[in-house]
Amino acid sequence: MATESAISRNVDLVLCTWLLVWLACLAPYAIAQASASSSPARGASSAYDSPVHLADLEYQPIRESSGIAASKRNPNLLWTHNDSGDEPFIYAFDHRGKHRGVWRVLGAKAVDWEDMAIGPGPKRGKSYLYLGDIGNNLKTREEMIVYRAVEPLISSGDSSSSQQNPRTTERADVIRFRYPDGKHNSEALLVHPSTGDLYIVTKVSGEAAGVYRARAPLSKSSVTTLEPVGEVRFPNALMGVITGGDISPDGRRIILCDYLEAFELILSDKPGIAFDTIWKQPLVPVDIGTRKQGEAVCYSADGMALFVTSEQLPCPLIEVKRRMAGR
Repeated sequence: MATESAISRNVDLVLCTWLLVWLACLAPYAIAQASASSSPARGASSAYDSPVHLADLEYQPIRESSGIAASKRNPNLLWTHNDSGDEPFIYAFDHRGKHRGVWRVLGAKAVDWEDMAIGPGPKRGKSYLYLGDIGNNLKTREEMIVYRAVEPLISSGDSSSSQQNPRTTERADVIRFRYPDGKHNSEALLVHPSTGDLYIVTKVSGEAAGVYRARAPLSKSSVTTLEPVGEVRFPNALMGVITGGDISPDGRRIILCDYLEAFELILSDKPGIAFDTIWKQPLVPVDIGTRKQGEAVCYSADGMALFVTSEQLPCPLIEVKRRMAGR
């Protein structure tokens, strides 16, 4: 009997431990879902219309859309890439979700690509794609990498390209950096549309995310130590981990998202105000629709809409149009 009692106690202990672990994993998600459904972004007065599900992405190998950017060189087209586990591919698609091509980024490796941006670079008048190999879940990587490649010009024939038969970009610049205060995991990469300054926002739970900057011109020959310039704290302390972001084409707004929600920061109207004061502005909620695991958000090429995608299949393409011509 004593042995049976001991076994029973051990089983109860295992079950209780398992239940606590399960609750710890489930509770943040449940709280986040409740927070999202009651968010002031939904149904509240906003500069944006309600989100519209335009389509699901046609090309099925895009199974974990982790970053998105609106093309500057190809009107009404968008770019994305997968999360870790893919080769260094970028994928083009239109506003109907139709496949427009696959490109291998020459000179790049894909360890843990988490976000992408589009902006200026070394050659005036050209647009560049920035691919952030910035994931560091286990905090083992001493240095992070951002790849910078000239944005491809897309033709109608490129829609026949695939992972098995991709097009190739021009050789990418390899920009290496480290943080000044230890190792961080990050999933948000932003590039200023005028200066070309690069921003990384860390992914942390329960505390403010750090914002780090590398001033342009970005070095290709040495490791850049990033400079801390601000911090951002989402309202939901448990699930408010920043997974994507972008800077508007006019350089006046920043959109940041977590798995479920999004918030916008708006630069003050004060004359001569420095861009990095934007990180001290209040967070304005924006309803970007329902996503299974949202990690990607960007402004449209004219700044008058937002586009978002989601990891997991089917991958939705959601558009949120801006109501106001002003900020």
